[in-house]
Amino acid sequence: MRLVLVLGLLPAIAAGVGVSMMAKGNAQTPTQPQSLDLHAGEQLYQGYCASCHGADLEGQPEWRTPGADGRLPAPPHDETGHTWHHPDSLLFDYTKLGGAALLARQGVEYDSGMPGFAEQLTDAEIWNILGFIKSTWPDRQREIQAARSSAVQ
Repeated sequence: MRLVLVLGLLPAIAAGVGVSMMAKGNAQTPTQPQSLDLHAGEQLYQGYCASCHGADLEGQPEWRTPGADGRLPAPPHDETGHTWHHPDSLLFDYTKLGGAALLARQGVEYDSGMPGFAEQLTDAEIWNILGFIKSTWPDRQREIQAARSSAVQ
């Protein structure tokens, strides 16, 4: 039941994350730099993300079905997953803070398997990773994701 509730809230959280975080006195998501280092992003992805999300961004098997611990496996970051459905601000905050911490800021208790990387990665490094991931998507997914990102700013 809790999983269904959280999954149902994700679109609302994604749409309102910037506004509600500022309203609660939390820092606003840093703006993406003008230029990204996609090679560095790929290297960082391989070092920090591939062990869960796959070397080819393919995610873990049965990523839509909770495991024995109740957590969802790591989703793919290629065009077959849902990463491109979310605006940049949510992707950045989810990566920096981790799933449970970000959702807790929205008043949702959820045991997410996604750790936060605030202590391991700089903001620029997170943006480089996200830039690399997005660079692998077909044009259609990049355009949709860019429009969603623009809509939340």
